[in-house]
Amino acid sequence: MSPSAQPVIVVVGSLHYDIMVDAPDRPRKGETVTGHAWAPKFGGKGGNQAVSAATAGAKVRMAGAVGDDEFGRFLMARLEASGVEASCVRRLAGTGSGMSVAISDAQGDYGAVIVSGANLRIDPATLSDPGLWQDTGALILQNEVPDAVNTAAARAARRAGAMVCLNAAPFRALPDELAALVDVLIVNAIEAEELCGREVTDLASATAAAQDLAARFPAVVVTAGGSGVAGVRSGETPVALEALPVRLVSTHGAGDAFVGALVAALASGRAFAESLATANEAAARHVSASK
Repeated sequence: MSPSAQPVIVVVGSLHYDIMVDAPDRPRKGETVTGHAWAPKFGGKGGNQAVSAATAGAKVRMAGAVGDDEFGRFLMARLEASGVEASCVRRLAGTGSGMSVAISDAQGDYGAVIVSGANLRIDPATLSDPGLWQDTGALILQNEVPDAVNTAAARAARRAGAMVCLNAAPFRALPDELAALVDVLIVNAIEAEELCGREVTDLASATAAAQDLAARFPAVVVTAGGSGVAGVRSGETPVALEALPVRLVSTHGAGDAFVGALVAALASGRAFAESLATANEAAARHVSASK
Protein backbone atom coordinates (compact mmCIF):
# COMPACT_ATOMS: atom_id res chain seq x y z
CA MET A 1 0.00 0.00 0.00
CA SER A 2 1.39 3.42 -0.92
CA PRO A 3 1.38 6.05 1.85
CA SER A 4 -1.74 8.26 1.92
CA ALA A 5 -1.43 12.03 2.35
CA GLN A 6 -4.24 12.12 4.94
CA PRO A 7 -5.80 8.88 6.14
CA VAL A 8 -9.35 8.95 7.49
CA ILE A 9 -9.81 7.38 10.92
CA VAL A 10 -12.98 6.82 12.94
CA VAL A 11 -12.67 6.65 16.72
CA VAL A 12 -15.57 5.16 18.67
CA GLY A 13 -15.02 5.47 22.38
CA SER A 14 -14.94 7.29 25.64
CA LEU A 15 -14.77 10.96 26.54
CA HIS A 16 -13.85 11.99 30.10
CA TYR A 17 -13.39 15.27 31.88
CA ASP A 18 -10.19 14.52 33.80
CA ILE A 19 -9.32 16.18 37.07
CA MET A 20 -5.55 15.91 37.43
CA VAL A 21 -4.09 16.08 40.93
CA ASP A 22 -0.36 16.49 41.61
CA ALA A 23 0.74 14.96 44.89
CA PRO A 24 3.95 13.63 46.45
CA ASP A 25 2.51 10.10 46.40
CA ARG A 26 -0.71 8.25 45.74
CA PRO A 27 -2.73 7.45 48.88
CA ARG A 28 -2.89 3.98 50.35
CA LYS A 29 -6.19 2.60 51.61
CA GLY A 30 -7.47 4.85 54.37
CA GLU A 31 -4.73 7.43 53.88
CA THR A 32 -5.11 11.14 53.11
CA VAL A 33 -2.30 12.75 51.11
CA THR A 34 -1.90 16.51 50.73
CA GLY A 35 -1.54 17.48 47.09
CA HIS A 36 -0.08 20.70 45.75
CA ALA A 37 -1.98 21.38 42.50
CA TRP A 38 -4.92 20.29 40.36
CA ALA A 39 -6.17 21.12 36.88
CA PRO A 40 -8.92 20.01 34.45
CA LYS A 41 -7.84 18.08 31.38
CA PHE A 42 -9.52 16.66 28.29
CA GLY A 43 -9.51 12.87 28.47
CA GLY A 44 -11.04 9.46 27.98
CA LYS A 45 -9.18 6.89 25.97
CA GLY A 46 -11.36 7.53 22.94
CA GLY A 47 -10.94 11.27 23.07
CA ASN A 48 -7.21 11.12 23.70
CA GLN A 49 -6.65 8.67 20.85
CA ALA A 50 -8.74 10.77 18.48
CA VAL A 51 -6.69 13.87 19.27
CA SER A 52 -3.44 11.90 18.96
CA ALA A 53 -4.42 10.60 15.53
CA ALA A 54 -5.41 14.10 14.41
CA THR A 55 -2.10 15.47 15.70
CA ALA A 56 -0.36 12.79 13.64
CA GLY A 57 -2.00 14.18 10.50
CA ALA A 58 -5.10 12.00 10.09
CA LYS A 59 -8.61 13.23 9.35
CA VAL A 60 -10.50 11.99 12.41
CA ARG A 61 -14.21 11.49 13.03
CA MET A 62 -15.39 10.56 16.51
CA ALA A 63 -18.55 8.85 17.72
CA GLY A 64 -19.51 8.72 21.38
CA ALA A 65 -21.61 10.54 23.97
CA VAL A 66 -21.34 13.30 26.55
CA GLY A 67 -23.84 14.73 28.99
CA ASP A 68 -25.67 18.01 28.61
CA ASP A 69 -23.47 19.63 31.24
CA GLU A 70 -20.40 21.84 31.62
CA PHE A 71 -18.10 18.83 31.37
CA GLY A 72 -19.71 17.86 28.08
CA ARG A 73 -19.37 21.36 26.68
CA PHE A 74 -15.69 21.39 27.66
CA LEU A 75 -15.11 18.05 25.91
CA MET A 76 -16.89 19.06 22.71
CA ALA A 77 -14.97 22.34 22.55
CA ARG A 78 -11.65 20.52 22.90
CA LEU A 79 -12.53 18.05 20.14
CA GLU A 80 -13.38 20.94 17.83
CA ALA A 81 -10.19 22.82 18.76
CA SER A 82 -8.14 19.68 18.02
CA GLY A 83 -9.62 19.29 14.54
CA VAL A 84 -11.69 16.17 15.37
CA GLU A 85 -15.05 16.02 13.56
CA ALA A 86 -17.60 15.23 16.27
CA SER A 87 -21.07 15.37 14.69
CA CYS A 88 -21.61 11.75 15.81
CA VAL A 89 -20.87 12.55 19.46
CA ARG A 90 -24.32 12.75 21.03
CA ARG A 91 -25.25 15.08 23.90
CA LEU A 92 -27.53 13.21 26.29
CA ALA A 93 -29.96 15.12 28.48
CA GLY A 94 -30.26 13.99 32.09
CA THR A 95 -26.94 12.12 32.04
CA GLY A 96 -23.60 13.24 33.42
CA SER A 97 -20.56 13.25 31.18
CA GLY A 98 -17.82 10.75 31.84
CA MET A 99 -15.13 11.96 34.22
CA SER A 100 -12.07 10.80 36.09
CA VAL A 101 -9.79 11.80 38.93
CA ALA A 102 -6.13 11.00 38.33
CA ILE A 103 -3.41 11.40 40.96
CA SER A 104 0.09 11.87 39.59
CA ASP A 105 2.96 11.27 42.02
CA ALA A 106 6.43 12.77 42.26
CA GLN A 107 7.85 10.02 40.02
CA GLY A 108 5.39 10.79 37.22
CA ASP A 109 3.31 7.64 37.68
CA TYR A 110 -0.41 7.88 38.30
CA GLY A 111 -3.54 6.13 39.47
CA ALA A 112 -7.06 7.05 38.36
CA VAL A 113 -10.73 6.42 39.04
CA ILE A 114 -13.22 6.85 36.20
CA VAL A 115 -16.98 7.41 36.30
CA SER A 116 -18.25 6.42 32.86
CA GLY A 117 -21.51 8.37 32.78
CA ALA A 118 -22.71 9.05 29.24
CA ASN A 119 -20.11 6.68 27.77
CA LEU A 120 -22.26 3.75 28.92
CA ARG A 121 -25.26 5.11 27.02
CA ILE A 122 -23.82 5.33 23.52
CA ASP A 123 -26.49 4.08 21.11
CA PRO A 124 -25.02 1.46 18.72
CA ALA A 125 -27.61 2.56 16.14
CA THR A 126 -25.80 5.89 15.69
CA LEU A 127 -22.86 3.96 14.24
CA SER A 128 -24.82 3.09 11.09
CA ASP A 129 -24.57 6.68 9.80
CA PRO A 130 -23.01 6.27 6.30
CA GLY A 131 -21.26 9.61 6.59
CA LEU A 132 -19.26 8.34 9.55
CA TRP A 133 -17.59 5.67 7.41
CA GLN A 134 -17.03 7.47 4.11
CA ASP A 135 -13.47 6.84 2.89
CA THR A 136 -12.47 5.48 6.32
CA GLY A 137 -9.20 3.56 6.44
CA ALA A 138 -9.19 2.53 10.10
CA LEU A 139 -11.33 2.31 13.23
CA ILE A 140 -9.96 2.73 16.77
CA LEU A 141 -11.79 1.11 19.70
CA GLN A 142 -11.09 0.81 23.44
CA ASN A 143 -12.76 -0.93 26.40
CA GLU A 144 -14.25 2.14 28.13
CA VAL A 145 -17.56 1.72 26.30
CA PRO A 146 -19.92 -1.30 26.23
CA ASP A 147 -19.03 -4.39 24.18
CA ALA A 148 -22.21 -3.95 22.13
CA VAL A 149 -20.96 -0.54 20.95
CA ASN A 150 -17.52 -1.88 20.04
CA THR A 151 -18.98 -4.84 18.18
CA ALA A 152 -21.43 -2.69 16.22
CA ALA A 153 -18.62 -0.30 15.28
CA ALA A 154 -16.34 -3.16 14.22
CA ARG A 155 -19.07 -4.64 12.04
CA ALA A 156 -19.68 -1.28 10.37
CA ALA A 157 -15.95 -0.76 9.81
CA ARG A 158 -15.62 -4.16 8.18
CA ARG A 159 -18.53 -3.36 5.85
CA ALA A 160 -16.70 -0.15 4.91
CA GLY A 161 -13.46 -2.05 4.28
CA ALA A 162 -11.65 -0.34 7.18
CA MET A 163 -8.97 -1.83 9.44
CA VAL A 164 -10.25 -2.53 12.97
CA CYS A 165 -7.82 -1.60 15.76
CA LEU A 166 -8.69 -2.45 19.37
CA ASN A 167 -6.83 -1.05 22.36
CA ALA A 168 -8.13 -3.65 24.84
CA ALA A 169 -7.88 -1.33 27.84
CA PRO A 170 -8.92 -1.58 30.54
CA PHE A 171 -8.83 -5.37 30.43
CA ARG A 172 -12.00 -7.41 30.16
CA ALA A 173 -12.76 -10.68 28.40
CA LEU A 174 -13.38 -10.08 24.68
CA PRO A 175 -16.60 -11.40 23.12
CA ASP A 176 -15.81 -13.93 20.40
CA GLU A 177 -17.58 -11.90 17.72
CA LEU A 178 -15.58 -8.77 18.50
CA ALA A 179 -12.28 -10.65 18.71
CA ALA A 180 -12.90 -12.15 15.27
CA LEU A 181 -13.27 -8.66 13.77
CA VAL A 182 -10.02 -7.21 15.17
CA ASP A 183 -7.14 -6.63 12.74
CA VAL A 184 -4.73 -4.96 15.18
CA LEU A 185 -4.74 -5.63 18.93
CA ILE A 186 -2.88 -3.14 21.15
CA VAL A 187 -2.34 -3.95 24.83
CA ASN A 188 0.00 -3.04 27.66
CA ALA A 189 1.92 -5.51 29.81
CA ILE A 190 -0.94 -6.14 32.25
CA GLU A 191 -3.56 -6.59 29.54
CA ALA A 192 -1.27 -8.90 27.57
CA GLU A 193 -0.77 -11.08 30.64
CA GLU A 194 -4.53 -11.24 31.24
CA LEU A 195 -5.16 -12.24 27.62
CA CYS A 196 -2.40 -14.82 27.14
CA GLY A 197 -1.29 -15.79 30.66
CA ARG A 198 2.35 -14.81 30.07
CA GLU A 199 3.93 -12.36 32.51
CA VAL A 200 5.44 -9.32 30.80
CA THR A 201 8.39 -7.83 32.65
CA ASP A 202 10.75 -6.72 29.89
CA LEU A 203 11.05 -6.37 26.12
CA ALA A 204 11.81 -10.07 25.56
CA SER A 205 8.69 -11.21 27.43
CA ALA A 206 6.63 -8.54 25.66
CA THR A 207 7.77 -9.99 22.33
CA ALA A 208 6.90 -13.50 23.48
CA ALA A 209 3.44 -12.34 24.60
CA ALA A 210 2.87 -10.64 21.24
CA GLN A 211 3.82 -13.87 19.46
CA ASP A 212 1.39 -15.84 21.66
CA LEU A 213 -1.46 -13.43 20.91
CA ALA A 214 -0.61 -13.38 17.20
CA ALA A 215 -2.10 -16.87 17.04
CA ARG A 216 -5.50 -15.18 17.57
CA PHE A 217 -5.09 -11.76 15.92
CA PRO A 218 -3.52 -10.73 12.58
CA ALA A 219 -1.34 -8.11 14.27
CA VAL A 220 -0.48 -7.56 17.93
CA VAL A 221 1.34 -4.74 19.71
CA VAL A 222 2.43 -5.04 23.35
CA THR A 223 3.65 -1.91 25.10
CA ALA A 224 5.93 -2.55 28.07
CA GLY A 225 6.32 0.89 29.60
CA GLY A 226 9.93 1.88 30.17
CA SER A 227 11.15 -1.33 28.54
CA GLY A 228 9.77 -0.49 25.10
CA VAL A 229 7.29 -1.98 22.66
CA ALA A 230 6.99 -5.26 20.76
CA GLY A 231 4.89 -6.04 17.73
CA VAL A 232 4.07 -9.06 15.60
CA ARG A 233 2.17 -9.03 12.31
CA SER A 234 1.33 -12.15 10.37
CA GLY A 235 4.01 -13.03 7.84
CA GLU A 236 6.50 -10.46 9.14
CA THR A 237 9.54 -10.55 11.42
CA PRO A 238 8.71 -9.56 15.03
CA VAL A 239 9.64 -6.00 15.97
CA ALA A 240 11.10 -5.05 19.36
CA LEU A 241 11.94 -1.41 20.11
CA GLU A 242 13.48 -0.11 23.30
CA ALA A 243 11.85 2.88 24.96
CA LEU A 244 13.46 6.17 24.01
CA PRO A 245 15.36 7.97 26.79
CA VAL A 246 13.39 11.00 28.03
CA ARG A 247 12.97 13.23 31.06
CA LEU A 248 9.78 11.80 32.52
CA VAL A 249 7.11 14.33 33.46
CA SER A 250 4.01 12.11 33.56
CA THR A 251 2.92 8.79 32.08
CA HIS A 252 -0.76 9.84 32.05
CA GLY A 253 -2.17 9.39 28.54
CA ALA A 254 1.04 7.92 27.09
CA GLY A 255 -0.69 4.79 25.85
CA ASP A 256 -3.34 6.84 24.09
CA ALA A 257 -0.71 9.02 22.40
CA PHE A 258 0.93 5.80 21.21
CA VAL A 259 -2.30 4.27 19.86
CA GLY A 260 -3.39 7.35 17.91
CA ALA A 261 0.02 7.79 16.30
CA LEU A 262 0.31 4.07 15.50
CA VAL A 263 -3.05 3.80 13.76
CA ALA A 264 -2.51 7.06 11.86
CA ALA A 265 0.77 5.66 10.52
CA LEU A 266 -0.72 2.27 9.65
CA ALA A 267 -3.74 3.84 7.97
CA SER A 268 -1.45 6.00 5.84
CA GLY A 269 0.14 2.83 4.45
CA ARG A 270 3.43 2.97 6.32
CA ALA A 271 5.20 -0.31 7.14
CA PHE A 272 4.42 -2.05 10.43
CA ALA A 273 7.92 -1.58 11.89
CA GLU A 274 8.03 2.06 10.81
CA SER A 275 4.59 2.67 12.31
CA LEU A 276 5.71 1.20 15.64
CA ALA A 277 8.77 3.44 15.66
CA THR A 278 6.62 6.50 14.92
CA ALA A 279 4.24 5.63 17.77
CA ASN A 280 7.15 4.98 20.13
CA GLU A 281 8.46 8.47 19.38
CA ALA A 282 5.01 10.02 19.93
CA ALA A 283 4.70 8.36 23.35
CA ALA A 284 8.19 9.56 24.31
CA ARG A 285 7.30 13.14 23.40
CA HIS A 286 4.09 12.84 25.40
CA VAL A 287 5.61 11.58 28.65
CA SER A 288 8.32 14.24 28.56
CA ALA A 289 5.85 17.09 28.02
CA SER A 290 2.50 15.97 29.46
CA LYS A 291 0.84 17.83 32.30
